[in-house]
Amino acid sequence: MTSAAAGPDAAAPPHRGRRRPRWGDRLLRAYTWLVLAWLLAPVAVMIAFGFNDTRSKSNVSWQGFTTRWWGRLGDYPDLTAAVVNSLEIAAIATVVATALGTGMGVALGRYRFRGQGGTDLMMFAAISAPEIVMGASLLSLFVSLGVPTGFGTIVLAHVLFSVSFVAVTVRARVAGMDPAVEEAARDLGASAWAAFWRVTFPMILPGVLAGALLAFALSIDDFVITQFTGGATVTFPLWIYGAVRIGVPPQVNVLGTIIFGIGVLVAVLNAVAGRRRRG
Repeated sequence: MTSAAAGPDAAAPPHRGRRRPRWGDRLLRAYTWLVLAWLLAPVAVMIAFGFNDTRSKSNVSWQGFTTRWWGRLGDYPDLTAAVVNSLEIAAIATVVATALGTGMGVALGRYRFRGQGGTDLMMFAAISAPEIVMGASLLSLFVSLGVPTGFGTIVLAHVLFSVSFVAVTVRARVAGMDPAVEEAARDLGASAWAAFWRVTFPMILPGVLAGALLAFALSIDDFVITQFTGGATVTFPLWIYGAVRIGVPPQVNVLGTIIFGIGVLVAVLNAVAGRRRRG
């Protein structure tokens, strides 16, 4: 019979000290920070040169700190028009691509049908195809059909290359969803439409939002496909490319900083909302 008067040391678990990080862990952390620094270095340069007190057309050397460029964004009306074109094209393309891609993602993730393999092949081919190939093929299509290139053809082109990214993102979300939840809603009397909007759609909404953000980001900074299909319409990337020959003004850095800041804000809000949903 074990004695009840055992000492406190007998019941205490063995002490385990903190495991010292190995050299492999340290190298992995250092490598991760180096990659992050490499990726963020161009962004940091862009933000810094938005405050450069340059007095020439060339904004490539630091000449002092100033904030006056933030109040002079309207000095280049054609630059403002190009930014507005980019935002309008990205917004329209995102809405259309998200609607089409969500339907494709739900169908591919939930059902099995004839021709699904070919659909997958075409979808991933659109993702992996070089932009110059897609841009040249779209230009040939528009020219052969007699469609004048411009704002509308840019929107169509951006929808075509964005819809696959949305479909893949939504499909991954649908594949991880339990179909019994929607079946339970149908058993309780909900119609197929009501079950989708009240049960399925809220569950796949994070995937839909992620696909929409990806489509917007791909659209607003696209250059190659827009160059082929834009005609006389000038977007923000095209304006920057044309201004390189005479000098890029600091307002470009300011607008780039604003766009980057909005993207970071949206990503942070999405992460916070996702954490609250999980909580």
